[in-house]
Parts: sequence; C-alpha cells; structure tokens
Amino acid sequence: MSMEPLATMDAGIAPITPLDRALIDGWQRGFPLVPRPYRVLAGALGVSEADVLTRLAHLSRLGVLSRIGAVLRPNTAGASTLAAMRVPEARLMEVAEIVNGEPGVNHNYEREHAFNLWFVVTGRDRAAVDRTLARIEARTGLALMDLPMERAYFLDLGFPLTGERTPAPQAPPGERADQATLRITAKERALLEALEPGLALTGRPYEALAHAIGWTEAGVLRGIGALIGRGLISRFGLVVRHRELGYRANAMVVWDVPDEAVDRVGRLFAAEPLVRLCYRRPRRLPGWPYNLFCMIHGRARAPVEAEARRLARLAGLEARPHALLFSRRRFKQCGARLSAA
Repeated sequence: MSMEPLATMDAGIAPITPLDRALIDGWQRGFPLVPRPYRVLAGALGVSEADVLTRLAHLSRLGVLSRIGAVLRPNTAGASTLAAMRVPEARLMEVAEIVNGEPGVNHNYEREHAFNLWFVVTGRDRAAVDRTLARIEARTGLALMDLPMERAYFLDLGFPLTGERTPAPQAPPGERADQATLRITAKERALLEALEPGLALTGRPYEALAHAIGWTEAGVLRGIGALIGRGLISRFGLVVRHRELGYRANAMVVWDVPDEAVDRVGRLFAAEPLVRLCYRRPRRLPGWPYNLFCMIHGRARAPVEAEARRLARLAGLEARPHALLFSRRRFKQCGARLSAA
C-alpha cells in the first residue's frame, strides 16, 4: 500500500460550494437509516437526489470526503493503540512506507518532536495489534513506543465548517478503555468489517452492502441501528479529512499531569470547544513523561498555541511540562480495520 501523495498535504483548500457546506455540516452524524438515505438528504436541502450524489462524489474525488459510514468507539469491537517512533530524518519516508504497508495502521503522521512518526494501529484484538507492532519493529529495526488508551474523556472528530464543535453523545466521562469492550456477535463483526470502506454512492447503499455480505437490506438497517444504540458506533455519517477543509495547524498537545489530578483535568479539557480529542495514555519513562493527550485543530498556528496556553492556565498547569506536537505530513488516513491480523 503506497502513501497518500504528499500533494494532498500542501495543496490549497478544496473549493466548497454552499451545497457541499450544507452536506458536511449537516450529516457528519445522524445519517439516515432508511433504504434511500441520499433522498432524505436531498429533501432536507431542497435539491435532487442526483445533486446530492454528484456533490458527494466530487468531495470524495477532492479528498475531502474519506467515506460515509461508521466511526467506532475505541476498544469495543476491536483493539487499538497509538504508537510513536524516533526516525532518522534520512529514513523517514522509507519507514513511513513500511508503517503504511500494515493494513491495521489507519493514521500515520509526521509530528514536530524527537518522536517524529505517530501512527494508530487497530486490529481484531490486542494480540493482532501486538503482531503489527512487532512486524513494524522488525522491518524497520527501530524501537517504538506503545501508548494504549487508558481513559477517554472526549472522542469526536467531526469538522463542521462553522468552526463550532457539534454536540455528540459521549461515553461516561473518564471511562476506562479496558472497561469499554462490548461483546459482539460474528454477524455484527461481519457487518462492521463490510462497513469499513463506507457506503456506496448509489441510490440504495444499504441494499448494495446487504448483497455483499448475504444479508437483507432490512437486516443491514436493523444491524447498524443496533450497533449505534449499543454504543459500538459512536458516529455514523460523513467522515471528512480536516486538512482539506482548511484545518492545517493541528497539534497533539501532551501534558504531564499529577496522577491524582489527571481525571479532573481530562474532564475539564473535554468540555472546551476547541478540544477535539482528549484521553489518558501511559507515561513511558524516562523518555516520555506525558499522560494526558488532547488534539487542537486550527486553521493557523498562533491560535492553537494560544489555546494551549489558555488550557494550561485553566487547569493550573503552567508550571508542569507539556509539549505541542504539530503535524507536518500526513502519510495515511483511513477508517479503522477491525479485520487486520
């Protein structure tokens, strides 16, 4: 699997029409679970179903639209972890290509730090994740840092063009990741795996999905609804790529928070509108003292830096170590692959 062309990192912001904006802002969650969902979108927006399909296909070609489908709550139907490596600059492209070649890697970024390559690994279970990590270490000859999620405070990556974070149902504040695992049946897993590429841009996408896995259209609709109701699917709708929407100054902000205060601070940060993700991960001493992570996505660097300073003041962390790891290059971004082994 090759890397995304680097032009996608540096090209101008994709041109967005008023209809595109309405689709993006209106349907990143709550996508209709009916036989002809695009007709529902068309009716809500006062256009034709063909208009909706045409614009969504155009957004997909531009790279703005990654897919239409499910965003899973981490460590429910499968397992995942965040990993980082210190990669010599001369080897960065080579190592990124090796990492991209693993089907279980769904995000892979260069960031501004000594740990300069960061990627997310997903799999059917923790053993599958461990096998992927071991292959990467063996193939690159480099050690990696494994940072599994310990507690989730806010997890939502919708990117409304208004700049306002859309309210979304969340897991209980401070939910432990190792307590979030839910039992799923073999049929549910088959449905989730079939959903990984996203819904087809056709009049009856659920019927097309049903044919692919030998189900009925009604069974697919019931199955997706049940997975949403049980909390395995945390968001169902348009999944967009933030860089193409103009969010070019994006920082993973990491904090060294006293253990007794990390849940309080995590909940505090999770309530802030510019924080898109917030979760606890383990320290890896001596090289990695940070235990609280949050993502701040912005259109310019200075406001992101100002927001990190404001968060430090808000939580009384001005004297505690923290770091802003701005994204440099995106090597891979796609949906999680539960089938990865």
